[in-house]
Amino acid sequence: MWIQDLREACERNFEQREKGQLKVEEIRNKWREAHSEGEVDESLLDGLERRSELLIRAKDSEWSRLLDNEDFWKVGWGSKVEE
Repeated sequence: MWIQDLREACERNFEQREKGQLKVEEIRNKWREAHSEGEVDESLLDGLERRSELLIRAKDSEWSRLLDNEDFWKVGWGSKVEE
């Protein structure tokens, strides 16, 4: 659910990177709160955090590339097991 919400927020702002990055920050705060309440486990939080860091730091071309990268949105992306 969280990964899908993150992706949808980014896709809605595909052409407006800065606005999309603000949405990423908003969603990030929500999943951090959910984690502190025990609703998001550690592995999911780690994956969300890895994605959000890249999205927040992305410039225009990288933003578009990340949003179009299907692997980026798959569960387990960037995990130590995958590497």
